[in-house]
Amino acid sequence: QMMKFAWDNYKQYALGKNELRPLTKNGHIGNMFGGLRGATVIDALDTLYIMELEEEFQEAKKWVEKSFDLNVNGEASLFEVNIRYIGGLLAAYYLTGEEVFKSKALELGEKLLPAFNTPTGIPRGGRICHGMVTPWLCFPDNESSLFSLCSGMSWSWGWASAGSSILAELGTLHLEFLHLSELSGNPVFAEKASSSQLPLVLNRVEKPQGLYPNFLSPVTGNWVQHHVSIGGLGDSFYEYLIKSWLMSDKKDSEAKKMYDDALEAIEKHLVKKSAGGLTYIAEWRGGILDHKMGHLACFSGGMIALGAEHAGEERKQHYMDLAAEITNTCHESYARSDTKLGPEAFRFDAGSEAMATRLSERYYILRPEVVESYMYMWRLTHHPKYRQWGWEVVQALEKYCRVEAGFSGIRDVYTTTPTHDNMQQSFFLAETLKYLYLLFCEDDVLSLDDWVFNTEAHPLPVNHTDFKA
Repeated sequence: QMMKFAWDNYKQYALGKNELRPLTKNGHIGNMFGGLRGATVIDALDTLYIMELEEEFQEAKKWVEKSFDLNVNGEASLFEVNIRYIGGLLAAYYLTGEEVFKSKALELGEKLLPAFNTPTGIPRGGRICHGMVTPWLCFPDNESSLFSLCSGMSWSWGWASAGSSILAELGTLHLEFLHLSELSGNPVFAEKASSSQLPLVLNRVEKPQGLYPNFLSPVTGNWVQHHVSIGGLGDSFYEYLIKSWLMSDKKDSEAKKMYDDALEAIEKHLVKKSAGGLTYIAEWRGGILDHKMGHLACFSGGMIALGAEHAGEERKQHYMDLAAEITNTCHESYARSDTKLGPEAFRFDAGSEAMATRLSERYYILRPEVVESYMYMWRLTHHPKYRQWGWEVVQALEKYCRVEAGFSGIRDVYTTTPTHDNMQQSFFLAETLKYLYLLFCEDDVLSLDDWVFNTEAHPLPVNHTDFKA
């Protein structure tokens, strides 16, 4: 019902725009996807299909067929276009066999390749303009302008370190690009994004305490600064290492070793226990710990559990316990708020535990990471508390985020009369509602033995490709 309500309002007030603004009942385009439109359509396709919302799925498919235009002009995030658009189209194709999704994914994939034209082969942090490598990604308005420069060649996002590549961006391409090679018969996609490319660069540079900092130079391959985070900027790099191994039917041993080594370093240097007994993953800034955990880092409980299934017998229980402890901490960040929804970041300092202490971190924008971990923990342990916790989230979303024309994020989780942010994020339909639905499904609905979820929760089949870059 929640998915249908979110989709119906998007369709009525914002179809073709990237997101719905539910309070003002209009659409939002933003600058993250350049000239591309319909982010919510692409992100919602597989969720609609899995939930058997047939009429709504056909509406979405029709928009892709008739209105999804790739010959557009504008600057976009390589990372976001890949995980939302490429991932969404691939998943829709694998679930349905409908050729339109495959052809659109391949056409869009071609436009991403110039991002890798750097001295190291590591894509720059964010944009390509008309085939010229700059830190974002520009879609040419016609083929003849492919190599013309675009205006506004400012470097990177405001929070990126000038001209650098972001760890989560360079490490969150492999799953999708392997499938682009499989479907096109063209190995260039797999070659560009293969995890086997990363060790050539990453094993050459010294990692502080075995940790991977968030910023890397695409020119030299050296670290730009020593900030380590399992949350934003780092998160899906680690996720895609274990998932690359799983998607390869456990053949990509290089990815598995990188994951194992990284997790060992994270546990040794970043995993801490609060005075109140809560296990959390701190951030690391040049050797100094910041005792803060972002909502984005809450995916890690599910990731560690997924990896634990395939650890040696003596380590399996250890990692399952760690995954459960981290997931419990993230649950506490929800349970300790007035709305029972979690803040953007929470801290363990100055006597505070699992709560936001800064005004700028008290918001909730319909994020999925906590319920994502609930879904994995349920599938791997069948402990009923994970379904109970998920149902609490459903009730809180209905009570505090549902508005007249959709769902909206809120600006402060610590008040029962929150102000809404007027944005129904596309990932709410792609991830949050999908993971909640799967939490209450039988295990054979998108079985973890047969499917790997990309970092936007788009399911890709295991062992569907023999490409080895």
